[in-house]
Amino acid sequence: MTHEPRTSLSRRGLLRAGTGLGVAALGLGFGAGAASAAVPTSQRFDLTEPSYDLFRGKSLHDVTVQQGFAYDNVNRRLFVAQRRDGSAETAGDLCITQLDFDGNYIGYMHLTGFGHGVAFGAQGVGTSTYLWTEAEANSNGYGKKLARFKFTSGTTLSNTSSALTKYTPVSTATEHTCSIDPVNNRLIVRYNLSDGKHIAVYDLADATNGDFSSPLADFKQPSLPTLSSTFQGYAAYGQYLYVLTGTSYDASGGVVNSEVTSIDMNTGTIKQGPVLTQAGSTLDFREPEGLAIYQTVAGEVRLFLGFASGAAGDRRSNLFYKNALV
Repeated sequence: MTHEPRTSLSRRGLLRAGTGLGVAALGLGFGAGAASAAVPTSQRFDLTEPSYDLFRGKSLHDVTVQQGFAYDNVNRRLFVAQRRDGSAETAGDLCITQLDFDGNYIGYMHLTGFGHGVAFGAQGVGTSTYLWTEAEANSNGYGKKLARFKFTSGTTLSNTSSALTKYTPVSTATEHTCSIDPVNNRLIVRYNLSDGKHIAVYDLADATNGDFSSPLADFKQPSLPTLSSTFQGYAAYGQYLYVLTGTSYDASGGVVNSEVTSIDMNTGTIKQGPVLTQAGSTLDFREPEGLAIYQTVAGEVRLFLGFASGAAGDRRSNLFYKNALV
């Protein structure tokens, strides 16, 4: 049985509950409009504060490195994405594993030709969970569009399945990924144009209905002065976007360079960081893989950081969280 993640001594959370939304929309979304800055102000996570363990060393359905993860804050569910074992890195074939909050295996779903899995969203609708992922992988293995579909354990979906509702939030973009702010019910879209990566923020109910005409924010992702340029995940809470960068490290070599940066989505500028994170610093193999937001039943908002560990052919999932808001 899935239960609440363990709480820490600190409870500096905002008491706003997430709610399930909407039904699937038909057709493609509209292109994003002119840049705006209308995301309501909020607190932000202090990235210099400690991180706490949720779990370490948990097996997923496949043996590959995890790529991203997401919480259904309505039904209290956790999902982790990874490349399907045996598939080419550019094929876009994903495995989504459902775990409980102790990291115990519950179920899985296979996605064929979807994308890389660096970020995705989980939207609770009644007792069901609908996943928002990239879809229609390009030659680089990243999704050209977004897709929304019901998580059904033990099944396989192709990127042409009629079970998908597909969206193109920005008509001129060559790639789309997304994440959900489950506290404020917003869809965060990271998309690629000829000049680089951009971020747009939409009301989740509007996005579910295929309306991308009124973004709350739309800006070019700022340059990140990090130790590593390898982008490993993003998540948003309120006014702020959080970005994870870094590469793998093990005792035989490598540099500890996993960093988190916060960006004010109303200005498109860096607010804090990059901050080197020590979460999971004692893992035998440590690669930063994914960020997500979760709000506990008691109201504490948490920024979760994901790391892969373990030997090749037996990679494991590890989740940690920060909860200090300022």
